Amino acid sequence: MAADDAHLLVVDDDERIRSLLRKFLVRSGFLVTTARDAAHARRILAGLEFDLIVLDVMMPGEDGISFCRALRHQSGTPVMLLTARGETEDRIAGLEAGADDYLPKPFEPKELLLRINAILRRAPQAEAKPIPKTILHLGPVRYDITKGEMRQDEALVRLTATESQLMRIFSARPHEPVSRLELVEELSRSGGQTQERAVDVQITRLRRKIEADPKQPRYLQTVRGSGYMLAPDDA
Repeated sequence: MAADDAHLLVVDDDERIRSLLRKFLVRSGFLVTTARDAAHARRILAGLEFDLIVLDVMMPGEDGISFCRALRHQSGTPVMLLTARGETEDRIAGLEAGADDYLPKPFEPKELLLRINAILRRAPQAEAKPIPKTILHLGPVRYDITKGEMRQDEALVRLTATESQLMRIFSARPHEPVSRLELVEELSRSGGQTQERAVDVQITRLRRKIEADPKQPRYLQTVRGSGYMLAPDDA
């Protein structure tokens, strides 16, 4: 996705930071809307769709991690978290809440731009080259490789950009173990998470959307000593 096609929502309670981010991102070719807190963002999201949300963690009222977690119940829009807290536990908490990436403050604007572009590259594209339609069945869940869509019965299961990338990797190699290192490398090529611990977090989140019992996975299996494997019913 090109920058001039992408509409970003920047949510930060600091007016100066909102203004600086908006000016920088607009100069970089994005369409940008800003919100001062989670409540303001909810009102905007009720009427507009965005390609990515840049979300501050430390906000009064509803914090960014809680807001991100709530978003994940209704939207697959990619989320980039910004925070002054850069400890490993805080990054993991952000990823577990559904964020696609996590950038500690202070940061170089160019790094933010690179990470945003990386997330947008991983996001499912509206137009893709046609390939033969293939459906993978995971119990009541169906994954359409052509569209990059997951459905349970007729309801769309919303995937984050990273979850979509993982499904594309696994669906290209059903019943074949994919090592954690391979997943790290594949995601890194698209600018994704580059640590094995982060991959484990993403796998856990994806299992919640696929498995009847995520603690005893049937379809997204752990292969001891080899990594992870997607085992659909009909592949």
